Amino acid sequence: MFLWRVSTVLRLLKSIIACVRLHLEAILQDGILGYIMRRFLRSAMIVFSWFVVPYSRYTNIKVIRRKLPPIRSHLLEIPAVDLAKLIRNRKIKSEEVVEAYIERCRQVNPLINAIVQDRFEEALEEAREIDNVIAMGINSVESMEEHTPLLGIPVTVKESIAVKGMTNQAGRVFKTPQIAKADAPVVEQIKRCGGIILLVSNTPELCLLWETYNNVTGQTKNPYDLKRTPGGSSGGEAALLASGASLLGLTSDIGGSSRLPAMFSGIWGHKPTPYAVSFRGHHPTSDFPKWGDFFTIAPMTRYAKDLPLLLKCMSDPTGPKLTLDKEISANGIRFFFMDNDGPSGMMRPLSRDLHAAINRVASDFNAKRVNIRKMKWSLDISLSAMLTMKNIETIYHKTEEGEQPKTVCKETVKYFFGCSDSILPSVIFGHLQNFMKIIPNSRHKHLASIIEALKTEFKELLGTDGVFLYPTFPNTAHQHYQIYHKLLEPMYMAIFNTLGLPVTNCMIGLDRRNLPMGIQVVANPGQDHLCLAVAREMERRYGGWVRPPSEDSHSHAQSSSKRG
Repeated sequence: MFLWRVSTVLRLLKSIIACVRLHLEAILQDGILGYIMRRFLRSAMIVFSWFVVPYSRYTNIKVIRRKLPPIRSHLLEIPAVDLAKLIRNRKIKSEEVVEAYIERCRQVNPLINAIVQDRFEEALEEAREIDNVIAMGINSVESMEEHTPLLGIPVTVKESIAVKGMTNQAGRVFKTPQIAKADAPVVEQIKRCGGIILLVSNTPELCLLWETYNNVTGQTKNPYDLKRTPGGSSGGEAALLASGASLLGLTSDIGGSSRLPAMFSGIWGHKPTPYAVSFRGHHPTSDFPKWGDFFTIAPMTRYAKDLPLLLKCMSDPTGPKLTLDKEISANGIRFFFMDNDGPSGMMRPLSRDLHAAINRVASDFNAKRVNIRKMKWSLDISLSAMLTMKNIETIYHKTEEGEQPKTVCKETVKYFFGCSDSILPSVIFGHLQNFMKIIPNSRHKHLASIIEALKTEFKELLGTDGVFLYPTFPNTAHQHYQIYHKLLEPMYMAIFNTLGLPVTNCMIGLDRRNLPMGIQVVANPGQDHLCLAVAREMERRYGGWVRPPSEDSHSHAQSSSKRG
């Protein structure tokens, strides 16, 4: 008994020494300031969870467990590449396609609340005009394919992207509705390629949250489970695409705003190489010279095979040239992977299902496990780079004509007394910017040097024929508002905005709750075609988009269980 007690005490001492050693190493590597910030932020997330989780569960009590209406039109399940070909060859009419999508929008939007404003009548008129032009045979099929590859295809757009004549206030409350006076350049290009704009979709206020709700349109819900979020900030687009109510979507991405909704909704979202797509005509924006290094307008699709088509139509003629027509096999690509952020301990580990799925994908593609130790700085370098940018449009930056500018302290007090028109992230963004100002410049310079070192490491690792597989987020779609105690985890995505690398979220199956799982595929700048080639191969291997649960499938399951 005595020896057993001594052995137990020695094991305990050994564990304590190992723990102390680990923390001392962290202090030596990160510096005292970095260490304190990391511990503080992780502890803050734990404390937030004590309040956020009960609140989330309470608000979900009111949500009725309903399923979406079933998809009945076969037109809704044809990829855009094939649908455009059918329209060009007069096999089907654009009007039929647009009508089918309008009907689907009207079926699902009362449940998912993703549409801010529609232009259904105008879209139908444009579809009829297109059908008439095709019927007249003015242009050859080959000419239409080359010059108007989206001819007759409906497209939906995130409300923060300007569509002429449509609301364009990014979820902000204004006394006078803010209407876009002109199309964003990327919208102009989509129209020039023959696309028909159907509607603008919901986003959190100023796209400042990885969940989609605001005080204008309300909260958007996940089609796979209405008690869960589709993510943000492009949650409206993701919910429509996953519901079968959209086929192609224009979104934006600065910290995973396209990729997280794509993962949570089981579809495909790509963050292009910086400046490959024009970022003009978006709210929020900035005149900061390097804004385009981090922010981009991005394609989102229900089918991976449609990503190259949409990205090609979106690409800025004056930006970097992408080789999207280049045929490449996944067999000719080198694969590398990590399933965590290295030794930082900042981000949560993956859920059991996601860990198994990502490691299965890595095995299927013969990916080599690597340990990029500087990935542990993802949080530090991303916050430093993004929150020190100047003149970003916020609730404190742009106000309505005749109104006094808002102040951080006054707006914070108004928020906690329930008198603010804004949501919490918009209010506290000013505090975060002020906090960054008190951090020594030497710290920011040190973090900037780590960014450059990481860029070099990825450049040498991936070259022009390699991709890096990395988690999109550590769990599948959570219940509404629970992002507030997971605010560190989006750094799995934001790191690639900071590094300026193209990256695609790919759908890799459903977890045990039948919620979509995703993985990021990263390449070097200008190598977007590698990400998209891998996405198409993953769609082939793992099946891609899966219909969300519907009333029919629910009834069928109940009747089957009764028969059993």
